[in-house]
Formats: sequence, C-alpha cells, structure tokens
Amino acid sequence: MTATASNPSPTGLDLQQAAKDHLWMHFTRMSAYEDAPVPIIARGEGCYLEDINGKRYLDALAGLFAVQIGYSHGEEIGAAVAAQMQELPYYTNWSYAHPRAIELAKEIADLAPGDLNRVFFTNSGSEAVESAWKLARQFHTANGERRWKAIGRDVAYHGATMGALSINGVAPIRTPFEPLVPQVGHVRNTNRFRRPEGETEEQFTQFLLDDLEHRILSEGPETVAMVIMEPVQNSGGAFTPPAGYFQGVRALCDEHGILLCADEVITAFGRIDGWFASEHYDIKPDLITMAKGMSSAYASIGAVVASDRVAEPFLHGAESFMHGLTFGGHPVQTAIALKNIEIMKRERVVEGVAERTAAFRQTLSQLLELPIAGDLRGTGFFFALELVKDNETNATFTDDEAEKLLRGFLSERLYDAGIICRADDRGDPVVQISPPLVAGQAEFDEIAGILGEVLGEASRLVGH
Repeated sequence: MTATASNPSPTGLDLQQAAKDHLWMHFTRMSAYEDAPVPIIARGEGCYLEDINGKRYLDALAGLFAVQIGYSHGEEIGAAVAAQMQELPYYTNWSYAHPRAIELAKEIADLAPGDLNRVFFTNSGSEAVESAWKLARQFHTANGERRWKAIGRDVAYHGATMGALSINGVAPIRTPFEPLVPQVGHVRNTNRFRRPEGETEEQFTQFLLDDLEHRILSEGPETVAMVIMEPVQNSGGAFTPPAGYFQGVRALCDEHGILLCADEVITAFGRIDGWFASEHYDIKPDLITMAKGMSSAYASIGAVVASDRVAEPFLHGAESFMHGLTFGGHPVQTAIALKNIEIMKRERVVEGVAERTAAFRQTLSQLLELPIAGDLRGTGFFFALELVKDNETNATFTDDEAEKLLRGFLSERLYDAGIICRADDRGDPVVQISPPLVAGQAEFDEIAGILGEVLGEASRLVGH
C-alpha cells in the first residue's frame, strides 16, 4: 500500500509500539517483550529473512517446518493468486466444487501412496488432525461400531484445536484446557537415546509394539477408532522409527479393526525423502493429515487424504461426513498449493533433499564434538540436536536448568547470531534444525558454524 498523508507508512518504532499494544503472538511468553523489542520480520529471499532494521537471518526452521521452496517465489505465486482472484475469488466446497480444489485433490491423490484417493481440505494442520479423528469416529459408526478413542504417543504434538490438543502427548500444553475431548491413550515414542546398552533394533521395535498392544487391550480394542503417529516425531526432537516398527503398528491396527493415521503435517511434501514419509517408511496408513509444505506456507491450507476403504461408506446412500469448514479448499489457497507443487516438481526440490541429506547430516555431525551435544537425530531436512550436561554421561538438565539454558540464553543468542532455529523443551532440551528444502552446502556450513559458536558458549555457561 502506498503511503499518503492520511495513511503514513509505519516506521519501525510505530510497528514496535503497535505490536506491544495490540498483537497477541502464538505460543509466546508476552512478558518477554515488556522491556525488549518484538522481533519483526519484514522480508524474505531464498533461505534468508530480514527484519525491519535490515538485519539478515538464515531461517534454519523453514518458518515452522513449512517453507519448502524458500522465500523467493512470491512473484510467481502472486501471479497465480491474481489470476484466481479474477476468475473466482471464493466459493465453498459444501455441496459444490470448483476447478482448483478438484485439480489439487487429484494432484495429492496422485502423489499419495497406495489407495489414498479421497481428499478433504482444511485450513491448517490442527484442523486436519481434528478432521481425521472425526472421520475415524464416523467411519466406525457408519459400519455399525461405536468407537471413539484415539491413541497417540508420548511427547508428540498434533495441533492446538481441542480435538488435536487432546491427542497431544505434551502435558504442559494440555493441562490449561482440561477437561479435554475424551478419550486418548498415549504410548511410548521411538526415542532410542538412552535406551539400554546392547539393545538390538529388533528388541527396541518389539518393546514399542508390546507397549502399543498393551494400550489397545487396556483401552478395549472395540472402543479405539484411530492410532495416530508422525512418521518422524517432531516434538522431543526428530524421533525416527526403528526397523519394522510401522509394519508392526499396521498389523496391530488390522488385527483390532483400528484406523491408522499418519500425521504428515510436517513430513509431507519433501521434508523427508519423498513426497510422503509414509511411503519412505512403508506405513500403509488409512489416513494422512497434511498442511505446511503443501503450499510452502504461502497459504494456510491443510487436508486429510483417506483410503478408498475409509471413503466408501460416505460415497453411497444417505451417509454424509458431518463436518465442514467455510474456507476448506478455498480457490485461492488451492491455487497457491498447485503452483507450489508445480515449482517443487520443476526445480526437483524433493529429489534435491534425497541428494543432499547425507551431506547435511555429515555437516551437522561436527556439532557432536561439543561437550553439550548428546545426540543428533532425524533424516531428510529434519534434524534435532539433543543437549546434555555432559556427553560422556548424557546426563540431562533439570527443568530449571533447561529454562535458563533455552529461554535464558540460547533462544536470544541464536537470534542475535543471525540464525532462526528452535531451542525446544518439549521433552529433553533440543535444538531443532529444519531449513527450507532449497538449502545447500553453503547454508549447511553456516548453520553448523553459528550453532557451533553459540553452543560452545552454552557449554562454557553450564560449566564445561
């Protein structure tokens, strides 16, 4: 918008004051900005961001694990937005369809593994998880069963709406909103750091599957509608599955008539090797939830894609899925997602992740030489570095120590050093590293260099 006398362009100071007076930031300790400036990001290009003061930052978190193609495609995607606005700025998917929603649904079905062919659009990942749980419940009802429970994993994050929040395995973010949606059980996650010495991969897999089976049986298998798991669990720090794990989960779900939902809000669209991590890990889910990378976060859009078996009861007779969202599958959102996927294919973004993953891991592995670095885990462009008091014993921090380390030092210091990543305490403290999928060796080196410098300071701070 062009500034005029009656509508002046806001200065940095104006924005700071307005932010402090009126903006309520998400998952933010607002008191932190009582005597400190609010970080205001104004521009982006490639893998980099720039604040209102002109300082440049390497975005090593891809926004929130979401910006696959980087920040340089605004003009091309903006042209798609303008064209769609001129053709059809809005219409609903309630009993109607429009071209972009149809085209995107087919595109997703073509990319998704197996017989996942029916796409229900939402506006976010939280809404996708919410929709998946509702769909699972109604699917069983349509087949003459009364199933309502969900099973998730410890420390897992699945969203902020009440249903998705109820599935979360992160107690501190659930507790303020209790009582939650009934009923959810939680099982052990696939964190193998600090597992017993000498435990084999097969033993770890069996331990996890026994835990899941026990939970299913204790809940009553006939009451469980859905098991939901991320292929690589984000919260807690990029937990990858052991060999045979998801095949065992699939078998247990089949044995007890439970739907398996792969939450791919983060892992879909190239974050892990492939368009969908479900294919990479041979999960064979009944449902996949997605969002973030579908549009590279250029638009707020999510979806659930369902298998033919799950969709079948709703395609014949009087049964309707009794759920809908005014903006689900919005023409502009779907046009942006289609253009994003076109760009990803044209620039071989997904293939590039597969080609550069080993180099990324190798570069980050240098950080394990720091006494504060305990474990590097993850895959694709999705890694986490667990922080420890001492990497000879792998002793972790107390809650107070983690608070001082992460919020009192690391978050601010990393930002000052020109890098945006996440110092996270959902579980044991980790630094999460997940840049745009167009990052290359220069960005890998910069990430490792800055993290090495800042974590070296942190090591001295904790007494190394």
